[in-house]
Amino acid sequence: MKKLPVIVGFGGINTAGRSSMHHGHKRMVHEALDDSLMDSTWEDLATLMGLDRQSASFKQEVLNGTLIRKIEASLYDPEKVQSAKQGDFNTDQPRHFSVKKSHLPETIPPNWNIAEHDGKTVNVTINGPITAVIPDNYKAKVSSGGQLPTGFDPSAYYNSAHHPRGLQMTVYGASDAIQSIGIGWSTIVDHISPDAISVYAGSAVGQTDQFGLKGLYQAGYNGKRTTSKMMPLALPEMPADFINSYIINSVGNTGSNAGACATFLYNLRQGLIDIQSGQCRVAIVGNAEAPIVPEIMEGFRVMGALAEDDQLKQLDGTEKANNRRACRPFSSNAGFTMAESAQFLVLMDDELALELGATVFGSIADVFVNADGNKKSISGPGVGNYITMAKATALAQAIMDKEHHKTFVMAHGTGTPQNRVTESHIINEVAQSFGINNWAVSAVKSYVGHSLGPAAADQITAALGVWHTGFVPGIKTIDHIADDVHHSNLNILMDHHNVGEQGSDMLGTVINSKGFGGNNASALILSPQKTKNLMQQRHGEKAFTKYQHLNEAVVAKQAQFDENTRKDGLKVTYSFGESVMTDKDISFDTKSFKLSEFKNTIKLPDTNPFI
Repeated sequence: MKKLPVIVGFGGINTAGRSSMHHGHKRMVHEALDDSLMDSTWEDLATLMGLDRQSASFKQEVLNGTLIRKIEASLYDPEKVQSAKQGDFNTDQPRHFSVKKSHLPETIPPNWNIAEHDGKTVNVTINGPITAVIPDNYKAKVSSGGQLPTGFDPSAYYNSAHHPRGLQMTVYGASDAIQSIGIGWSTIVDHISPDAISVYAGSAVGQTDQFGLKGLYQAGYNGKRTTSKMMPLALPEMPADFINSYIINSVGNTGSNAGACATFLYNLRQGLIDIQSGQCRVAIVGNAEAPIVPEIMEGFRVMGALAEDDQLKQLDGTEKANNRRACRPFSSNAGFTMAESAQFLVLMDDELALELGATVFGSIADVFVNADGNKKSISGPGVGNYITMAKATALAQAIMDKEHHKTFVMAHGTGTPQNRVTESHIINEVAQSFGINNWAVSAVKSYVGHSLGPAAADQITAALGVWHTGFVPGIKTIDHIADDVHHSNLNILMDHHNVGEQGSDMLGTVINSKGFGGNNASALILSPQKTKNLMQQRHGEKAFTKYQHLNEAVVAKQAQFDENTRKDGLKVTYSFGESVMTDKDISFDTKSFKLSEFKNTIKLPDTNPFI
């Protein structure tokens, strides 16, 4: 009997706001919720965005400053993107200027004459043509993005000097997820071996701003200095490294899988395997991506992947692009919308969750990954996603005793013309094969955009909220289903879908990801109630009753955490240089390994596992 990986905490940040305690989900479905349920989320967003709740316009400011919208100048101005032009300039007369010695090129051009002016300055005379790079700017063809809420600055939450934005978001998102558990991290660690923790986190494209790859690659051309942080902090697995080193002080399993847009599910699969195999008892799984930088945007645009402003105007027959409706899954559309996000799940094996009284937000039944096989275009879709979706649905049928129709699909739903055809065909074919009619399909990229690595985590955190509010988010950016979309057995939601109190009509959800290069993954997530039913069957009524009593105190602590964060903002964990262990802090023999910062010892292998 496999161990069941239970979701006991989750958190992060994207354009819908803070993810923990379902605030991001509630921002998406706010039209369907009454004030008593939304007040806490408005409060949280106001604090996050630095708004005055007493202002008559604060709620409208929250709405305007969240979800997909026009990219704001805090990232870059799409009306005036910095660039440069190189050219050769001819002159008939010698040209003279003075310059600091430190600003001279390393290699002096042959037609330059240098004369000493003073100790710090030289006079330069140029005879003949000059090759120069002239500062320039251009209007971006794509101005829409899933930017973090207006006014939110992840760098302000800790001493983040020279950290790439993706790592700043990691510190915020992982801190949010860990604190959302409602159980102190030290308490959790005291119940397990120090190496029984896995952290799988990273990004799909690495850290791409001026403190990472962008700064590293452009420093020489911009006449700037390459710093010692740019190279290491740009590595794609650095979010896991930050969590281990500065947030949880972990000596357990670590790493990051990358699989384009399926990256999060690849990492989730690693955490699931570790828990099921007994390699760990707690897993933190996540991704952070901050790809709204001009170079990345332009790279995806020239692929034909992003919705350009002129294409949006043409779709609507207007003179101005509707940035708010840039992403239109399964409808007449033009491309996806780039977004930034940092999302993390905390998993425990079900036995530890029972022992600690951890709140159950759901569980990971399995994650299926299949490649496309031979293909013509490396970025085009293939057969692999049919396999992953069929496997996930078959598992739902096996677990749910033929009630697999009580599930909904969180589609990849990018908003590209190709995706609307291929993914709808996959989901529809699976629905037909398994006898599912009106299978509810949601696509939350219509709200938060496509964050690449963390995209499936955006889908999962939105799905977990269904079992809090009772509403599956509808695709509110569309007003029709495109003619080439396959949906004979689907209910592609154009409005929020009521699925009973706390989502009682739904036993699970299938999360789907389709990534460039044939990176396909589908996960089956079980509802909190279905998970608890399994836990009771696996461990008995007595153990489950004890768990319920323990959970009451945990729920109270989670509520207190949420209240404090809504009022004062998140207190992130960033322990730089604290509790650092050296060779003086270890002791071991042939049986066990002891570290000074941990209560429990690490047991060393003492049997041959192959006989």
